[in-house]
Amino acid sequence: MKKVIAVFDIGKTNKKVLLFDESLKLVFQHEQKFPVIADEDGFECDDIDRITDWIKTELTTIAKVGEYDLKAVNFSTYGASLMFLDAKGQRLTPVYNYLKDVPSAISESLFANYGGKDEFCRRTASPALGLLLNSGIQILWLKQEKPEVFAKTASILHFPQYLAYTLNGKVVSEPTSIGCHTFLWDYDNRTYHPWIGDHKIELPQPVTNDLVFESEIGGKNVLVGTGIHDSSSSLVPYLKGSEEPFILVSTGTWCITMNPFNSEPLTADQLEQDCLCFLSPDKQQVKSSRLFMGHFHEVWAEKLATHFKTEGSYFKQVKCGESLLAKQEETFGSTSVFFPAGKESFEDGLKSVDLSIFDNYEEAYTKLMIDLTNLCITAINLVIPQNDSTSKLYISGGFARNPIYIHLLKEYFTQKEIITSEIDNASALGAALVVADVVGFKPEIKLALD
Repeated sequence: MKKVIAVFDIGKTNKKVLLFDESLKLVFQHEQKFPVIADEDGFECDDIDRITDWIKTELTTIAKVGEYDLKAVNFSTYGASLMFLDAKGQRLTPVYNYLKDVPSAISESLFANYGGKDEFCRRTASPALGLLLNSGIQILWLKQEKPEVFAKTASILHFPQYLAYTLNGKVVSEPTSIGCHTFLWDYDNRTYHPWIGDHKIELPQPVTNDLVFESEIGGKNVLVGTGIHDSSSSLVPYLKGSEEPFILVSTGTWCITMNPFNSEPLTADQLEQDCLCFLSPDKQQVKSSRLFMGHFHEVWAEKLATHFKTEGSYFKQVKCGESLLAKQEETFGSTSVFFPAGKESFEDGLKSVDLSIFDNYEEAYTKLMIDLTNLCITAINLVIPQNDSTSKLYISGGFARNPIYIHLLKEYFTQKEIITSEIDNASALGAALVVADVVGFKPEIKLALD
């Protein structure tokens, strides 16, 4: 029988169970979708009972069928959601949707009492998102809006740790969930922010992500991890697989740039430019920036297709031509056509750009990619410190296969090796990797595309 680690990768839309063998190669995957329900206020949320029932059923089946030898289980989930438990360990609340709005007075009170908004957000490396996305706000929101529920609260867990708790019964916390735009972590002093103690809120001290607890599943003893936040988890394969310091640029609808080798404190200016910090599994700061690059590309590609009367996916046929690039450089210099005042001018650009200035689709698309890549370079530079130790720039996701984008990055970052990379199920793989050593598995990690 193949020895395996099971990982439950729980996203907002899709829920997956994946099995990884001793080399951390994927040997089984099953995806499940669940209808959403409403919380007590009528706001959409995940059906936590159905999800946890499904997890236990899947694990019992895997353990009993005999095709795989289940050694360990871990969880990779979206962050920014908390679970509140009573003294008997029973949950008191739904898993609230992090898009739920909360009264602004709650966060404003925190800001007023702890140095003002800019300082509070800088110290916690958390942009003020105005929703339950700042998960620490959920605590104060429950205390204010549902005091009878809060009065019964004995333990508070982030979502990944709650799912692990349903199997191992351990109330723990870990760095990656605490450190992600939560308002909870004091990056200056590497501990919980003082407001938590001042409000007499008790939170478990973070443990390392390789901590496991033994639990009986399907009649056999299985090691259960502590769970991990999916964004930080997707970075783990690169942390484990790269021998040199690196920056990861994960491209898609959002382009997320992550630098685990930047220890400089986050500044208020960087926060204003959509930067934040995560914590890695070993409690190290991961400075990050984000750009809505995939969305910008999608909207403009559709507009170009309409204007030039081509298929919507015609951009995939546009090659990286030196003459095309040279012509755009000669015509426009460093002036951005599609984003005349940076990323904030996206909507204005859609209304004002006259596409007739281009002779054909290829010219227009080449200039679009030049302008988009320049926005991305700005976002990457935001997470590069003055004393930069990184030598590699990993590019993953859809733009890793865009020849113009990769060419332009190589032209700009001449001192770095640009490596296109695609790791399937990176978040789930990261969750398996953090417990692989204690399980005795020897993973093989391939970072570069063929």
